[in-house]
Amino acid sequence: MRSRFVAAVSLFALLSGCGGGGDDGGSFTGSTPSGTATPTPTTTAGCSLTDRQNWAAGQLREWYLFPDLLPASLSPSGYSTVQDYIDALTATARSQRKDRYFTYLTSIAEENAYYNSGSSAGFGVRLSYDTANRRVFVAEAFEGAPALNAGIDRGTEILAIGTSASDLRTVSTIMAASGSAGVSDALGPSTAGTARLLRVTSAAGGTRDVTIAKTDYALTPVSSRYGAQIINDGGRQVGYVNLRTFIETADPALREAFARFKAAGVTQVIVDVRYNGGGLIKIAELFSDLLGGARSTSEVQSYTAYRPSKSSNNSTRFYAPQTQSIAATRIAFIGTGSSASASELVINAAIPYLHANAALVGTNTYGKPVGQIGLDNTSCDDRLRVVALATQNAARQGDYYDGLASKVEASCQATDDTTYQLGDPREASTKAALDFLAGRVCSPITGDASAQSLRTSAARTLLSPERPNTAQREVPGLY
Repeated sequence: MRSRFVAAVSLFALLSGCGGGGDDGGSFTGSTPSGTATPTPTTTAGCSLTDRQNWAAGQLREWYLFPDLLPASLSPSGYSTVQDYIDALTATARSQRKDRYFTYLTSIAEENAYYNSGSSAGFGVRLSYDTANRRVFVAEAFEGAPALNAGIDRGTEILAIGTSASDLRTVSTIMAASGSAGVSDALGPSTAGTARLLRVTSAAGGTRDVTIAKTDYALTPVSSRYGAQIINDGGRQVGYVNLRTFIETADPALREAFARFKAAGVTQVIVDVRYNGGGLIKIAELFSDLLGGARSTSEVQSYTAYRPSKSSNNSTRFYAPQTQSIAATRIAFIGTGSSASASELVINAAIPYLHANAALVGTNTYGKPVGQIGLDNTSCDDRLRVVALATQNAARQGDYYDGLASKVEASCQATDDTTYQLGDPREASTKAALDFLAGRVCSPITGDASAQSLRTSAARTLLSPERPNTAQREVPGLY
């Protein structure tokens, strides 16, 4: 590897990136704080493990949002990876639920490929599992990817996994021996060409064996099948938009969806971010702008704050209505424990303006009101995503580390019903969202905000490897 590095704030900040250590919530990737954040120049160093560990520690000591929670000194010796050392440095913040593996090391090349176009390698499915019954289901399948091309879609159950018929093992056996991690391992690495034999059964019934191979594909942020539609609910025109992830290509997709809503006179909207782990803050800001056609450019959408020594980077984001914006009067946000970061930013921004006309439908969200900036060690292809900023809405509300269920003024409890496609009016969460918008009775979201309840919906949890890649951080359950 080359022997020099340059540290720089990446071109975008994130509301992104938990993952690892057994915590499977989403991520939160933000826009560039104010376009001016610049780290203190660093000295030349190599790419040995110790060099990289020392570089990461230096960046944390300069930028970390919670400097008082870092250890006064901690030797990198004894830690076999850079990430293990980072996890040790942030352990106190993690114990206080302020940094649940949100600070992490990733690849510059890998991350740029994902945020620019959604590029990653895999089967192109989002998986959930039921621990009690040792079952794995497809929660979503992506267009242009191997699984959907093989007829595997939402509601499909994976019964067995192998590389061939000779080593096919049932999911129940795998989970009994190794838990959900065993299923993740059985599916193989996220590299193009990795092939697996899957025994599956569809929601309609019928079991078959299918061999599929992981390929490189670009994730479509708004599904071409169901991602944006207008639902006729008893004569009312309701806009439905499902955003999978906050990446660059979501910009034109969201604009196109809201242009349709505006042309149809839609003012009531279902925003489905039930699986959305976060992404670019600037896309979250655009999303809020598209919902906020009634807002003026003098009204605050959100505040962003850094640690006191970096307060020159603090900023205020005002609404900037777009030509495609609608004046939403009532919004149902579908969320789960996998709705995090940028997803929560959009929900939180609406609360001070819509009050009880903005509801959380489904279950509690993950709870991540902080975001990361990217600091690059280019010679080593290292990007450190360090928690450096916190966000608040116009009412200065931002302390939702235990999710948004206790912060919203209205909520409707609902399950994630994989027997119907996302956006189908018969699907439980979509139906509950329509009920809220129509003023029909629903049961509020209740229950504590423990880590388990935050991550779980109807006894199913999105599957995640112990060390997720960039795409898996932002698209929980992705394989």
